[in-house]
Amino acid sequence: MSTLADRPAGVRAAGGALWRARADGTLETALVHRPKYDDWSLPKGKPEPGEHLLGTAVREVREETGLDVVVGRRSVRTRYAVRTRDGGTAAKEVDYWLMQVTGGGFAVNDEVDELCWLPVAEATDRVTHAHDRAVLDDLARTDVPRAPALLLVRHASAGERADFDGPDALRPLDRAGRAQARRLADVLPVFGPVDLLSAEPVRCRETLEPLAGRLGLDVRLLPELGEQRFSDDPRGGLAAIEALLAAPPARGVTVVCSQGGAIPSALMALGVRWAGVAGALWPPSAKGSVWALGGTPGALTADYYRDVVTDPV
Repeated sequence: MSTLADRPAGVRAAGGALWRARADGTLETALVHRPKYDDWSLPKGKPEPGEHLLGTAVREVREETGLDVVVGRRSVRTRYAVRTRDGGTAAKEVDYWLMQVTGGGFAVNDEVDELCWLPVAEATDRVTHAHDRAVLDDLARTDVPRAPALLLVRHASAGERADFDGPDALRPLDRAGRAQARRLADVLPVFGPVDLLSAEPVRCRETLEPLAGRLGLDVRLLPELGEQRFSDDPRGGLAAIEALLAAPPARGVTVVCSQGGAIPSALMALGVRWAGVAGALWPPSAKGSVWALGGTPGALTADYYRDVVTDPV
């Protein structure tokens, strides 16, 4: 199991380890040549103001390679020293995601004059910098999937229960929640969702509706992941999650919107612990947040996105 590390300081950047499979199953990755540095490296770059590092990674990959990608699991974070304009040095940290190439084509641009596809072992020999080898080693792993199977979303902001005059299941998103739902619709398509499932409360369905409109998908109900239903029958809720995690990788990612009374309990039962802390520390589940899950219960890759746009964690 992996969890998201604490937020570091220093120069930040993000990029992607691209992959595709040959007809014989050989895993290939793409390297770019930067004439400014005369090096072979992985595509990456610095964030724009207010940009989440996930968005940075996808944007930089598209700008440098021209390729279309589906984002997979978060890869390693590399750390190394870089020269500053005043002649000193600063610590630079780069977050990487694994990304499956689905289309597009390379064209020479201002930053990259050549792109080559190589088997991962050959790419590891070709890259100029040792820190890129750590990312390629992670890409080559076979003990964990390269992409999540499930995006587990906590419904967006819906005000306070005490302020709503009606059944709690009918409480809708508030203004902040509708903005969160739109942000989710802007970002989650990079994971290539193929199915949208929701607990029964209106606020859960409304959280996914902008994403459904963006993708042209329907939001289907998954009652087992509702707060009360999960409390009454946790085994049934866990069985539903485990079935989604066990889906063949080629099927694509399922997005499930649930509630704060169900998500942390389900994650604990699946073996997720927060930030590597020992003991029964509840995993966080802020409104509008996302857990990207892949693998099998007890041995998951688990990555938490507190805010998919503005929070660069």
